[in-house]
Amino acid sequence: MSRWHGGLITAAFCVCISGCSLLQPPPDRSPLSDPAPAWPEVPAEPVTEHRWQYSDATQQVFGTTQVLRTRDTDTISDIARSYDLGYDEIRQANPEVDPWLPGVDTEVLLPTRFILPDARRTGIVLNIAAKRLYVHEPVPDGEGFVLTTYPIGIGRVGWATPTGEATVIDKATDPSWYVPASVRAEHRAAGDPLPAVVPPGPDNPLGRHVLKLDMPGYLLHGTNQPYGVGMRVSHGCVRLYPEDIEVLFASTDRGTDVTIVNQPFVAGREGDALWIAAYPILEDDERSTEQLLASAIEYLTERQGAVLDESMIAAVAAVIERADGMPMRLEPGALVADTAVPVRNIAQLPEDAPSRAEVSEMLEALMQEASDVSDAGSP
Repeated sequence: MSRWHGGLITAAFCVCISGCSLLQPPPDRSPLSDPAPAWPEVPAEPVTEHRWQYSDATQQVFGTTQVLRTRDTDTISDIARSYDLGYDEIRQANPEVDPWLPGVDTEVLLPTRFILPDARRTGIVLNIAAKRLYVHEPVPDGEGFVLTTYPIGIGRVGWATPTGEATVIDKATDPSWYVPASVRAEHRAAGDPLPAVVPPGPDNPLGRHVLKLDMPGYLLHGTNQPYGVGMRVSHGCVRLYPEDIEVLFASTDRGTDVTIVNQPFVAGREGDALWIAAYPILEDDERSTEQLLASAIEYLTERQGAVLDESMIAAVAAVIERADGMPMRLEPGALVADTAVPVRNIAQLPEDAPSRAEVSEMLEALMQEASDVSDAGSP
């Protein structure tokens, strides 16, 4: 980027900060903040939006945002898993909803419209900022592709999941976990010693299926703590719900390409509409909000062909500031929220599910562990 171009971006950012008042109305935390239409007597059948067949290789936006009403037994974690969402992404979309006691008839947004990261469309792609994994598979008859997306848990601060190109070099069912020395040292220091090898079974944090990468020490695997999927909770490896890793394991061959990116800002077109979304910048990501905005403007103008006026630049700044992962349609002078489709509530607890209080304790422990910065480095 030239010095002149960089100065233009800096000036654009200043315009954004002063120009946010140009947005009418300014974006609220939730697309449901405006008066909602009357709730239909029979909501639509819900769609667990995570798999699509497409033929247009330029398509970048998939799915439909949905909304449901809670029942007295629901928790945000139950709803997230029922719709194949991660904990953080559903909490970001519903910041005002109590995760343990949302109450009866509370509207909960399901962030099931997705914008693909800017990455190649082969094999497995992970965007660690979004805590999402995407799989592109060719349709057997050659007519297009199938896209599947899953929520993931990633490495916590001090054990960051690396970015870059990788390959699946091995796979295993019911694996033993050979605990890295660095992880054993951390647990010893915390008064929770681990054995050198954890055998297969319910106490194995790898779950039942593992895909091994050629990045030494890094795996894609299941988990015995599914309520932590969608959070920064691991020692660098990537965790999936048990039901998701089972499908991914079956469909992934040795030699599959894996691309790992860290893109807090994503944008894509759906027909003539330009959609944008932003996720929180990871705590150990050295980029500032200003730097993210500069790169977002550059991407929109140079890669998406957008012509941005002052109000649109202010809208991009507002989305980055929100950082809730909810796609918004970018138009001249306006930032248009997605329309959520009311659906039936299908959230179900597994037969062996822990109690609400036990889930709360598990998540609080996971979040506390994730907030402790380790100096031991990545395994």
